[in-house]
Formats: sequence, C-alpha cells, structure tokens
Amino acid sequence: MTDGTLKIGMAQISPIWLNKELTVAKITSYMSDAKDKGCELLVFGEGLLPGYPFWLSLTDGASFNSAVQKEIHAHYIQNSIQIEAGDLDAITTLAASYGIAVYLGIIERAQNRGGHSLYCSLVYINAFGQVKSVHRKLQPTYEERLTWAPGDGNGLQVHPLKKFKVGGLNCWENWMPLSRTALYGLGENLHIAVWPGSEYNTHDITKFIAKEGRSFVVSVSGYMQVDDFPKQTPHYDKIIENASQILANGGSCIAGPDGEWVVPPIIGKEGLFTGVIDYNKVLEERQNFDPTGHYSRPDVTKLSVNRERQSVVHYF
Repeated sequence: MTDGTLKIGMAQISPIWLNKELTVAKITSYMSDAKDKGCELLVFGEGLLPGYPFWLSLTDGASFNSAVQKEIHAHYIQNSIQIEAGDLDAITTLAASYGIAVYLGIIERAQNRGGHSLYCSLVYINAFGQVKSVHRKLQPTYEERLTWAPGDGNGLQVHPLKKFKVGGLNCWENWMPLSRTALYGLGENLHIAVWPGSEYNTHDITKFIAKEGRSFVVSVSGYMQVDDFPKQTPHYDKIIENASQILANGGSCIAGPDGEWVVPPIIGKEGLFTGVIDYNKVLEERQNFDPTGHYSRPDVTKLSVNRERQSVVHYF
C-alpha cells in the first residue's frame, strides 16, 4: 500500500453473545486474519463486544419491574466492558503487534459513572495499541433506551491514519446532522458507521454521508442468527421463542466521496471483507463541495460542541 491508499477490513460477524471472554477470543482471531490479508484498519459492528440487546424486542423489554428483564440485564452488565480494568488489553496488545488500527463497538460499563450503567461505545485503537477515543452513543434508539444510557460528546474526535482523518458514529447517530458536522469540522474524510446489522440501515445512509461529506464512508454491521444465542443465556427459551432465524443480515459496505460503491452491501454471510481506498479521491470531490470549508457560511450558521466527559460527581 502507498501512503495515499488504505486497506480496510470489515469484520461482519456475530459475537459469542453476551460472553465477553469468548467474544474477545473471536475478535482476536479476526485480527489475525486481517493481518494476513494486509489490512491497515479493521472495523467491527455496533456493540459487538459482548453483543446487541436483541432480547428487548423479543421478551417484552418494557415490562416494568420484571424479574426476567432484571436477570438478563444483570447478565449483560456482568459481561460488559470496563476498559480501565483491562478488558481490552488482549485486543490493544494485538493491534500494536500487528500494526493495525481498530474501530470496535463495545458495551461499556463506565467507571466514571459509577460502574453499573451501560453505554454503547465506539472505541478507536491506533496501530500502536493505544485507545485514543471512546465515543458513547449520544442517543440510544427506541428500545435500546431500556438498557443503554445516553452518552456525551467526549468521543466526537477524529484521528490521523496515514493521509486520512478518521472518525465514527454508532448506528442511528449517523442520521444526526449536527453529530456528523462535528466530525466534518475536525477534518474527517474517512467516516466509520457501525451497526448491529441489516442492509436496510446501511444502504442509503452510507451513500448519503459520502456525498454530503465528500468522504469515504465505511459501514460495518454485525451478523446474527438465532443459533448464535448461547443456550446458557438467562431465559434462553423466552428469547428464542419469538426470534426469527436471521436477526441481523449484515449489509457492510464502503462508499466513495462521489457516493458510488467501493464495496456494495454484503448481505447474508459472516466473514472478513476488504476494500482499498485512495485519499486522492477525497481531494477530487472537495473541488466542488466541502461542507465545513469553502461551501460553508460560519457567519450565518455555526455549531457549538461540548466534548466534556459527563459525570454526576466531580472530585477535587
């Protein structure tokens, strides 16, 4: 690869659902595969570690004070990720060893918020194995609010990666125009959008953001079948009773700064899929449109962004 090109790996996979140790092992195996394929950036789907809360829509997740919901939620907390406790160490060590940057969707058990609430977070690990940002999803979507807390702006950051500046958002955050603009204003030209899965989510928004931002956009989804629910999961029978065979069918894809496909949506299969992007294409498309540059009017409209990490208690 030249300095202006970047090979991207999209890990469209299922977790070992709600089992963080086994899911970490699966993630590291895909990192090894990505190294063998020459990937320089590897992206995993939303909340992959340890898994998306599919049970909410399958087991009457809004039932108040339900013993079933409490027990599943407690199991989710037990398998969520505390970065400060070293839960990502195996992944960061391998990233440094392989020289691969990683975007990984996790369910974070945030220590600075007491350690009992969960956040859908997108973690960026650079090729030196350093965690450079942890973006907590600003607004969980619909039933997700029954198990995830709303995040903050601290993770609205971009990172240098060869000639690119890469940033990312979780799932329907990608529909939030001001969140996208916050990243555009930092010079983002490679946008990562992570999803639990399903091509109906990724097909339109991936091309739209690419054309709006005149940037490359990589959408990476999970893939989940009913057989991927471990039988040891609390209330397993209730969860699978109303589950369809395919809960997340993938849809991972890459669009270029002109809005055309580099890799069209990949549907109905698990695996590591790759694509190569060329930085010069960004410069070509910025000639006629640049949303926070020459085609903006900051004297008329302007965005303010609060990137302070939010916490209820400040200790001095």
